[in-house]
Amino acid sequence: MTTKPHLIDDCFLHDKDRLRHDDVISLLLSRLNVIVGTQEVALHSALGRHLADTITAPRNVPLHDNSAVDGYAFAHGEYLKGPALVINQRIAAGDAIPGNLPPGTAARIFTGAMMPPNADTVAMQEDCVLSLDGLSVEIPEGLRAGANRRKAGEDLKTGEVLFSAGQLLRPQDVAALASVGVAKVPVFQKLRVALVSTGNEIVRPDAADALSMGQVFDSNHYMLAALCQNLPVELVDLGVLEDKADVIEHRLSEAAKENDIILTTGGASRGEEDHIVRTIDRLGTRHLWQIAIKPGRPMSFGQIGDCVFLGLPGNPVAAFICFLLYCHPAIRMLAGGTYREPRRYPINAGFQIEAKKADRREFLRGWLERDIDGQMVARKFDRDGSGLISGLRMADGLIELQEEIRTVRPGDTISYIPFSEFGIYAG
Repeated sequence: MTTKPHLIDDCFLHDKDRLRHDDVISLLLSRLNVIVGTQEVALHSALGRHLADTITAPRNVPLHDNSAVDGYAFAHGEYLKGPALVINQRIAAGDAIPGNLPPGTAARIFTGAMMPPNADTVAMQEDCVLSLDGLSVEIPEGLRAGANRRKAGEDLKTGEVLFSAGQLLRPQDVAALASVGVAKVPVFQKLRVALVSTGNEIVRPDAADALSMGQVFDSNHYMLAALCQNLPVELVDLGVLEDKADVIEHRLSEAAKENDIILTTGGASRGEEDHIVRTIDRLGTRHLWQIAIKPGRPMSFGQIGDCVFLGLPGNPVAAFICFLLYCHPAIRMLAGGTYREPRRYPINAGFQIEAKKADRREFLRGWLERDIDGQMVARKFDRDGSGLISGLRMADGLIELQEEIRTVRPGDTISYIPFSEFGIYAG
């Protein structure tokens, strides 16, 4: 296990009053670095982790030439002399290395079994005709040399790079590691992320039978906890903190010593009860990003020593979208991963917008469906309020309207980002 690296001083510092979306991403790319050490984990625990080192294949895959089918293996040159071959041996998967085939012979062979050293072709058993005594087989005409043979190293060759450092391991990647006999892999440690809810009006669903007047259930906590599930993090729930400056300062000060990230929602302004904002300013450095997007303009980033502070807007839709666009990639990079730009798909709009504000990028909740002509179009949720979780439930992705777009007409080409780009899949 390696020593934990330090966070760059003033990692979110910028010299603009308001940042465009692309400015934010550029700043993340230029200023964030991995802040966790490394460890070795068993392959069973490697899913969803970022590799800490390059992995090369220690051996060929497959290790030896083998048969892709059940059938008969032979040397193609012998087959060209005559289609009838005497059956010389029987080879099943897992058998020891077979011997050479004598001239004019074939081997009964099964899928995955090693090829005889001087055999190069396999005929499928259903295409062959076995003699009545079962001692010879007639191979169909026109079989090409090398048919139905898997060559050693066909999938991977010894020394070939499987993965580079920073790779996020998916199920198929874990399979590739297992296929070359890798049982343990070096990965970056998980980030410790402290989730903070604040406000005397905030109540957890399991803490009350009913809401009192003026109270709201803490939906943001559960949403953010769920969004973090597909990231290499360990969540620490700080609970709901009272709106008391001394309580919040004590809890955040202690949390900064024990966690890599403090993630909050709400309290982005400088009101008398916005103790989170004031506490971050006292304990560390906070850079308020007035981001030129909708929803999500008021978003705070900062740090308390080596602990990163991510302050999301309080409205659920704004918090959800800002987490996907900025916190998701930031957490990946801080955890040792590489940035991957979400793929945008051009699609025709199935809606209309009469006037969009200039110089602001907008992210609408949307989904794809076929119109009356059978063409695939993007639909948007009909209400734009950033507190409406119902719009998130209906959506399967984000409709992105770049800064220069002022109006949208049905049939216009727009960009669509599926939630699957962030590991969230349709129900």
